[in-house]
Amino acid sequence: MDARRFRTLFSISLAIMDAAMAGVAFLVAYTLRLRIPWPEAAADMDPPSGYSGVLAVFIGSILLVFFLLRLYHLPRASSRVDEFYSIVVGLTLGILLAVALSALLFKNSVFEVNLPRVMVAYVWLAGLVLVTTARWFLELLRDAMRSRGLAPDRVLLVGTGETARLILRNIRGSPFLGYHVVGVVKGRGSVEEIEGVPVIGHVDDLPRLMEAERVDEVIICLPNAPGEEILNLIALVQRERVSIKIVPDVYDLMTAGVTIDDLGGLPLLSIRDVALRGWKLALKRAIDVVGSAIGLVLLSPLMMFIALRIRLDSQGPILFVQERMGLDAHSFPMVKFRSMRLDAEANGPGWTVKGDPRVTPLGQFIRRTSLDELPQFVNVLLGDMSLVGPRPEQPAFVEQFRRRVPRYMERLREKAGITGWAQVNGLRGDTSIEERTKYDLWYIENWSVWLDIKILIRTVLRIFFDRSAY
Repeated sequence: MDARRFRTLFSISLAIMDAAMAGVAFLVAYTLRLRIPWPEAAADMDPPSGYSGVLAVFIGSILLVFFLLRLYHLPRASSRVDEFYSIVVGLTLGILLAVALSALLFKNSVFEVNLPRVMVAYVWLAGLVLVTTARWFLELLRDAMRSRGLAPDRVLLVGTGETARLILRNIRGSPFLGYHVVGVVKGRGSVEEIEGVPVIGHVDDLPRLMEAERVDEVIICLPNAPGEEILNLIALVQRERVSIKIVPDVYDLMTAGVTIDDLGGLPLLSIRDVALRGWKLALKRAIDVVGSAIGLVLLSPLMMFIALRIRLDSQGPILFVQERMGLDAHSFPMVKFRSMRLDAEANGPGWTVKGDPRVTPLGQFIRRTSLDELPQFVNVLLGDMSLVGPRPEQPAFVEQFRRRVPRYMERLREKAGITGWAQVNGLRGDTSIEERTKYDLWYIENWSVWLDIKILIRTVLRIFFDRSAY
């Protein structure tokens, strides 16, 4: 089975499962209305067969709204949090549409039925649970099949720089995405392979390579290439047969929400300003205070247990305090659970890498699960940090990065966070600072309460599942 047929079959399976779960939710709601005498006994309910017309309209409305919301055209690495939000919206709109259509179609007809408002609420609740659970089960099954190499998309990467390496590492670390990289195409230079994947040609060879390797998707990993070069590459790719994805540069991220304005009839492009300003700052601070206070109270037993384990695991203090740079480049003492030996920075600050010998055995676990960050709730409560924002760095590293990474210092226009958009997308620890900066800038320019909530939910889910699909 090829990749395209596999995706089509999965979309059809989703639609069938949605229809089945919507029907079950309707029957569950009918049963609950009969058995729960609230707000009054259901003495005037019609028999189940009398609701067949309404049930058909309900299922059809749900499928139509889900299709319009593109819930049958899910992105390859769709976020479960985003999907759940779409399901909530889809069910709400679908049920409202079904109620309206039923009132129009069945009024004064043989199909007219009594549809209690409480039953509508039951349908919504049951549908939310059943549809979400069934969809996630199907998606887990799809991911398992992809991880075993069933119907992979054959992918060709264009570019041999750091961006291409990052893409390859993400593909290799996420087999559930269903990608099989057939090779890399270079623009210039003499690189023979990157991340163990062979360089199989030059950009001029793209038409021949796509045919020979039966390529399904081309990913252009040249974020700093001029627009003319990108257009030439797109022209070489047969767009009617192959999917094309392009890694954006910083300007693309800035102009993602561009609007058209005018000055005396002269068209101008208005680039979106930083989103986190004015009353939004007060709202974010209120969320930080409430969230950090609740976190400290609820997680205090776990924090006490970790503190005890650190004391028994190795000599030294339980907490590790280090100067980090936050809002407006002002430094502050960031607190963490100690995860390294006492002499870890005897020779000065050093970048932590995978398998770092300075990390203690317990430290490896609490760093992998991000439990070492829990004391930073105190930093949030004091106002030095936020629950969500760009991760703070040591002043020595900030000085290095500001010289080589464009717009790096713009990360410091907002408070540093315990977690951030870059971290929930897999950019933690020893990863490209350039890519992390892009994600941080996107977060700053697209902030919303829902985005913060989504990042917090995905952070918790990654602790337990470590899956980018969340």
